[in-house]
Amino acid sequence: MQQAVATPRHDWVRWVAGVTIVAALLVLLAGPLYRLGLDLGLVFATMRYAAMAAGLGALLCAVGAFVARKAPDRRAFFLALGGVVAGLLAFAGPLMLMAKAQSVPPIHDISTDTLDPPAFVAVLPLRADAPNPPDYAGASVAAQQTAAYPTIRTLVLDTPPDQAYSRALAAAAALGWVIVAAVPADGRIEATDTTAWFGFKDDVVIRIRPQGAASRVDVRSKSRVGGSDLGVNAERIGALFERLRAPA
Repeated sequence: MQQAVATPRHDWVRWVAGVTIVAALLVLLAGPLYRLGLDLGLVFATMRYAAMAAGLGALLCAVGAFVARKAPDRRAFFLALGGVVAGLLAFAGPLMLMAKAQSVPPIHDISTDTLDPPAFVAVLPLRADAPNPPDYAGASVAAQQTAAYPTIRTLVLDTPPDQAYSRALAAAAALGWVIVAAVPADGRIEATDTTAWFGFKDDVVIRIRPQGAASRVDVRSKSRVGGSDLGVNAERIGALFERLRAPA
């Protein structure tokens, strides 16, 4: 009986659980590590392998929890359960990101007007070292956008341009975007939005033009890095338009 409850029997459970939790922490720290200046490719590779290790660790921890379930010393059992939870969460996060990437086109520049996309002006110096150039890529990107996001199109507001401009500026600020430039004479607002986890910088330009007594609102949102934006730029434009459509 004494041999059945000896703690060395469960040392491997503690070891596997510890490694699994460390792997899960590496997945969680991918964003902060990039913010600290680590190479994006290295960060993604670390996150990918850490997620795989966490997923495998979760399975082994489940076995370990079963083995240690009746041990008088419950620390190995609860540590294994923690490894299961941490490992599954760490594995599921990148898996969901991968699934999202496969569900959207590999583009990172979204515009409500693909024939005459709003141009960046004030944010150009901020994008000087960005891997993604500020120019619009043209017909190929436009075709992929139209197929994936058919509702992303010019918004017409039944208000004069000056009122539409004030509403757009207030909406952009309310969404937490950093306003880089506001030029009422040009009907142009430029801003930068920062993603929560990795801190990716995406730039936005809002263009407002008169359309009779109403206003034509066009928006362009473009990532500074990355081939695919995981749909974030389209979602960002949708969030802005949702606010603009709301009663004043």
